[in-house]
Amino acid sequence: MAEAVDLYEESTLGKAYDARLMRRLVTYLLPYKRMVLGAVCLIVLSSLLQLVGPLATAVALDLFVRPFEEHPEVMSAISRWIDSELIHRGVEVAPATGLAAVALVYLVSLVLTFVVLYAQSYIMQMIGQRIMFDLRRDIYRHLHRLPLAFFDRNPVGRLVTRVTNDVDALNELFTAGIVAIIGDVLLLLGIMGVLFWLDWRLALISFCILPLLALLTLWFKLRARHSYREVRVKLARINAYLQEHITGMSVVQLFTRERLSFDEFSTINDAHRRANVRAIYYYAIYYPGVELVTAVGVGLILWYGGGQVLSGLLSVGSLVAFLQYAQRFYQPLADLSEKYNILQAAMASSERIFGLLDETLDMSSPIGGFRDDRVRGEVEFDAVTFSYLEGEPVLKNISFRIEPGETVAVVGHTGAGKSTLASLLLRFYDVQEGAVRVDGVDVRQWQLLSLRRAIAMVLQDVFLFSGTVADNIRLGEDAIDSDRLRWAAREVHALDFIDQLPEGFAAPVLERGAGLSVGQKQLIAFARALAFDPRILILDEATSSIDTETEQRIQSALQRLQQGRTSLVIAHRLSTIQRADRILVLHRGRLREQGTHQELLAQRGIYHRLYQLQYRDQLSAPEELAS
Repeated sequence: MAEAVDLYEESTLGKAYDARLMRRLVTYLLPYKRMVLGAVCLIVLSSLLQLVGPLATAVALDLFVRPFEEHPEVMSAISRWIDSELIHRGVEVAPATGLAAVALVYLVSLVLTFVVLYAQSYIMQMIGQRIMFDLRRDIYRHLHRLPLAFFDRNPVGRLVTRVTNDVDALNELFTAGIVAIIGDVLLLLGIMGVLFWLDWRLALISFCILPLLALLTLWFKLRARHSYREVRVKLARINAYLQEHITGMSVVQLFTRERLSFDEFSTINDAHRRANVRAIYYYAIYYPGVELVTAVGVGLILWYGGGQVLSGLLSVGSLVAFLQYAQRFYQPLADLSEKYNILQAAMASSERIFGLLDETLDMSSPIGGFRDDRVRGEVEFDAVTFSYLEGEPVLKNISFRIEPGETVAVVGHTGAGKSTLASLLLRFYDVQEGAVRVDGVDVRQWQLLSLRRAIAMVLQDVFLFSGTVADNIRLGEDAIDSDRLRWAAREVHALDFIDQLPEGFAAPVLERGAGLSVGQKQLIAFARALAFDPRILILDEATSSIDTETEQRIQSALQRLQQGRTSLVIAHRLSTIQRADRILVLHRGRLREQGTHQELLAQRGIYHRLYQLQYRDQLSAPEELAS
């Protein structure tokens, strides 16, 4: 299973910061630039408001709790300014009244800070949700346009991770990253300015621990970056493994692989746990380390500032303001490292998201592509060679033509390339050599919408969506009304069992059609195809899972419905195609025989051998009875 596990591996990540990716991310902000500008203005305002508290504390202590009448120059700068203004205006303020006024200013600043931060957070969360909506919409639209070859090589779980976890990581960038970083930087600059204004010597003492914080943050960033990448890789593996094994749970239980599957999942899950534990280890060191270093900074302020107060060179209010500002200064520094992690996560996710969005649309419609609302149904394969893997051709120089209204069947051993013909006709893949034409026009020149609207296909493995029976027949096409639904269901003999359902066409269909028999799901698929009234009908092993009685009923309906339509019938059971206008026999990727049922039997070639293998029991029965 080692090779299978490799399928779940994520690609490694690139730079911690990529200007090209950031420019693409910013384009998603442009439609909401007014909201972003408003959030930035609110952050500037909140940064200014957060400077008020410590200054109010200094004023209260210096002017009203411990006034410095003898040495007013010792007071903090803001206290000296207020005191001089009061003296100049001849205003005397009682200590109790002054304290009440300062407390009111402090309270108002806190309330305003709360309101501003609430509004800023609400706006940024709104922007983040809208950007997530835009991103998920773009990714899902792009997935619809990608060729099937892309899904052949990419696990579904990995793609689900793109739409869910990776987009969530970008949401954090927009809600708690870009604008919040601006707020942290503004707050730091404001605090630095105020500290130097209060006392430049004590400010330098406050900043002496910054080299230690920088070294600790650098160590954390280097370790956390690698750890975060590893966690994302392991998470993607879990998603991919779960999707595959939950979808294939019937096979797991049928072959009693529950224990083995559980052990494999436990191994992947344990790798994810260990990666998270390593990440937790770095966080467990970093944040206590930041607390320790900031405590050292506070201690230095108390030691030096306290000495200055005792010497009469600094006021108590200034010292207390310094302590409050220092704590508010160190916290944004620690937050900036967290913002770095958010940035790292966003870069990793955006690298993968834009890598998906940059996937080439090999199956896109050409500019000014051909379209025809009245398709005749002529199909031609002209010297077609095709391979899924380079150097391993599945079809080799295949050429045949189907006239409008003709029914052509394709038979051959498993792996002969029968279903590939249908995929090429629908342009799920493009040929390497030759051409596939509809009404004389290369399918690569058709508009995909017009081409595929002209063709309906019923597969052996029917896929039904969760919803109702009517939803699965109509598939969102409003032009298919209730009368047409009933007509299509009646023509394929599905109306009887649908009417017997408790809610009829409104009966709920569970995921993947759970609760319906294989035959019922195929009848719904037949009704779906016929409701769209295609000019070309492809039946790929469409009756292989239906009992003989139901098959006979469907065959009679198909014979009537195939009139006027071009039909390509791919089958293993030769009994279903004996009335075809022509039968093509594929063998090892080449067209070896073609003709009617009787003509091919008369040739006694590959078709004759296939016929004998399927009917040897019936053919030998008369001989055994005779003996």
